[in-house]
Amino acid sequence: MAKILGIDLGTTNSCIAVIEGEEPTVIVNTEGLRTTPSMVAFTTKGERHVGIHAKRQAAVNPERTIYGIKRLIGRRASDESIKELEATLPYRIAPSPTGDAWVKIDSETYSPQEISAIIIRKLRESAESYCSEEIKQCVVAVPAYFNDAQRQATRDACKLAGLNVLRIMNEPTLAALAFGVKKNATGYIGVFDLGGGTFDISILQCSEGTFKVLATAGNNHLGGNDFDTLIYAYLADKFKEETGVDISGDKMAVQRVREAAEQIKCELSSLSETQVNLPFLAIGPSGPLHLSITVTRTELESLVEPLIEQLDAPCLDALDKAGLSADDLEEVLLVGGMTRMPAVRARVERIFGNKASHSVNPDEAVALGAAIQSGILGGDIQEVILLDVTPLNLGLEISGDRVSTIIERNTSIPTRASKVFTTTENNQSFVRITIVQGDSPKASECAKLGTFVLTDIPPMPAGKPRIEVQFSINADGVVNVQGIEKQTGAVKEIVIQDSVGLSSQELATARERI
Repeated sequence: MAKILGIDLGTTNSCIAVIEGEEPTVIVNTEGLRTTPSMVAFTTKGERHVGIHAKRQAAVNPERTIYGIKRLIGRRASDESIKELEATLPYRIAPSPTGDAWVKIDSETYSPQEISAIIIRKLRESAESYCSEEIKQCVVAVPAYFNDAQRQATRDACKLAGLNVLRIMNEPTLAALAFGVKKNATGYIGVFDLGGGTFDISILQCSEGTFKVLATAGNNHLGGNDFDTLIYAYLADKFKEETGVDISGDKMAVQRVREAAEQIKCELSSLSETQVNLPFLAIGPSGPLHLSITVTRTELESLVEPLIEQLDAPCLDALDKAGLSADDLEEVLLVGGMTRMPAVRARVERIFGNKASHSVNPDEAVALGAAIQSGILGGDIQEVILLDVTPLNLGLEISGDRVSTIIERNTSIPTRASKVFTTTENNQSFVRITIVQGDSPKASECAKLGTFVLTDIPPMPAGKPRIEVQFSINADGVVNVQGIEKQTGAVKEIVIQDSVGLSSQELATARERI
């Protein structure tokens, strides 16, 4: 049977795996690495570098080196968090014609789907070289707290890279699958997933090959990049104190210091202190200026404590939604590169007790789980059942900027639910139905997934018509909404699929450039 690729498309690094026999196997890329930096660089000569080659030249080409694209995918340029993120990036973010957050390099603009597709194509080529066959299908992982727009944009990226997406799955769920299959786990487990750009926590029940997600929570604006930003600011401030020079306007210097910040974070996971030496970082009145500083683990942990504190609330929320306490969990699986930081591990043990598990490589667990899911879909793996949940509330926008929730977050999928609504004016002949997704009670603070109009409502007094709105979500997370006027039987339907997308012209342009 043809191989199905399992993809963990990470904010910082990506990983791929396939099933060989009945075992998931991580694929080494064409550079001999088990993970690939999620970076794309464009040179002034028109060349393009992907992965480790892009990372190696980032310091000398910061404005044309794109990283962290996962934080932009499926999002609007007008979002406040996007504006805050742009202030930390060397490259520019520009709105697309429809208002989505795109990247601008010189005079060209690129959608996050296109940049992601370039990375995925690199992964696919590595997989085809490893397997010695063409690969056309995949299972792709996304953060559990990704909304529908972000999931559909990820699907578009895979399509642009030439892959048909069989299933989009939540990252912590797939990590739990890799962990559970390996250990034949039973009971309740938690999956604590802190990666480069997002944080998720999921609670699952494992029993005789069945993995059922009970609850999930998270923060799509918390990850390793935020830790790097804090460390960068600390180093830049120290340099300014010592030399009087502000490097914030020098993008090459900023990138060098950001790379040093990431190095500090990694080294202090195993060392008690580390030395940073960046010669010729800037030019002052008396000549070249250098950054030389020693940072201790204690200083680092004090610096990032505000971010560490943000880990508590989602964990407690997930336990509450699952109806469990920390004592009920057998283990808590650590996933994502940031879980190597001792302060993060200590926080997990404080929240859940001494139950943190390192039995699966945190950089590879999600890709291995995606490969296992591909084996289930392809028939290579038997007697394993995975039951996931919808991560966010789904409902309708109603008067007063309010949301009427129809399917609550953490509902097992596939699922179906409905509510009956009515009109607000006499002889109202139509209603506009706007579907929203999010946990806020305000519709304006939720993601709008789509709108349709139910027409030909017979003339009746306000409050008399009965309009049933039915929601259904399939196993792939695709949302279907129907509006039915009960008296006439008039039906209007919308499928929220490929809703964030690129126009046919934009898709064609992207395919040509990829």
